[in-house]
Amino acid sequence: MIHYISGGQRSGKSAYATQQALDIADNPVYLATSRIWDQDHQARIQLHKNSRDTRWENIEEEKYVSKLQLEGRTVVFDCVTLWLTNLFVDNHYDVEAALKEAKREFEQFIQQDFNLIIISNEIGMGVHASTDAGRKFADLQGWMNQYIAKKADKATLMVSGLPLTLK
Repeated sequence: MIHYISGGQRSGKSAYATQQALDIADNPVYLATSRIWDQDHQARIQLHKNSRDTRWENIEEEKYVSKLQLEGRTVVFDCVTLWLTNLFVDNHYDVEAALKEAKREFEQFIQQDFNLIIISNEIGMGVHASTDAGRKFADLQGWMNQYIAKKADKATLMVSGLPLTLK
């Protein structure tokens, strides 16, 4: 089962996703994809970690999620945006290369028999990016969101803490 959850910044995606995972598993996995970019980001990551109790297994993987063996588990993948950022930067801001790598990695990852709750951001719904790299990333994010949403069994859009069922 793949449950895709998207929405804007601070829309309640992570809280909703973690509750969904706890509703179906006693010991879910929290798969964090963020790099630590600076001290502020480190503090945000620590806040997320502190919000999860001992029922959770925490795994950190910046890019190569398909190497993880999570068969039979319930996994919260948080999040596509940070994962894509790593791929985008490491592919020297090449949208095509990053999208190709992301799709390949995602396809390999979902070959496992597991419950995947995958969080992403709808960054294209906000302010128009003022830089070329920002505009390219918004396109990359939008295309990957569409790709994942099509593969998902269920899709939810979070708006102001409210889950809206899309699929």
